[in-house]
Amino acid sequence: MARTIIGAAFLSLDGVMQAPGGPEEDTTGEFTHGGWLTTMFDEALGRQVDTVFSEPFDLLLGRRTYDIFAAHWPFIDPAEDPIAAKFARITKYVLTSSEAPLEWRGSHRLPDIDAVATLKDEDGPNLVIQGSASLYPQLLARGLIDRLVLMVAPLILGKGKRLFGNGTPAATFRLVEHRLSPRGIAMATYEPAGEVETGSFALDNPSERELARREKMKE
Repeated sequence: MARTIIGAAFLSLDGVMQAPGGPEEDTTGEFTHGGWLTTMFDEALGRQVDTVFSEPFDLLLGRRTYDIFAAHWPFIDPAEDPIAAKFARITKYVLTSSEAPLEWRGSHRLPDIDAVATLKDEDGPNLVIQGSASLYPQLLARGLIDRLVLMVAPLILGKGKRLFGNGTPAATFRLVEHRLSPRGIAMATYEPAGEVETGSFALDNPSERELARREKMKE
């Protein structure tokens, strides 16, 4: 039975997912709002995170997020943190072209998106993506993501790495679950639902002004 790939992401209203956990987490691009999620984290959001990790899983990460995790989670006492305990046991798959060693125990390199597709076709637990903004356009383009768990905080960051960056293909998703935390974080789960269908609210017989407007757009 093929694996299920789940993308779980913390987002701002404008789609930024960079450095939710702290000022030094990821400062690339002169990002100055690191730690934007920490003051909004509440029990309801914690339960949502727990649901992502409730079923058997391995991690699927980009190299930058892997480096962040590898510098943090192995140094958390697993006896005191259940997530740290799980991360210590599971396999960490890293999509990277770099040959630099992966020192976190249980880590394996995936050299390209074809390797991810091969891994997905194998028997095994879910593959959960954390962070790793660069993975989404590639995975969505290949139809490899089975579920998105998006936790959207009520703030705008203006700049930073976005979940759906350059190269993300058009697609339709089906909402399968939605909840709201007391602090206003919208927690929604989506599954792919096919290509984007389009229609039109335009008049069957457009006015001369509308036809002129369309010609102007072409110019």
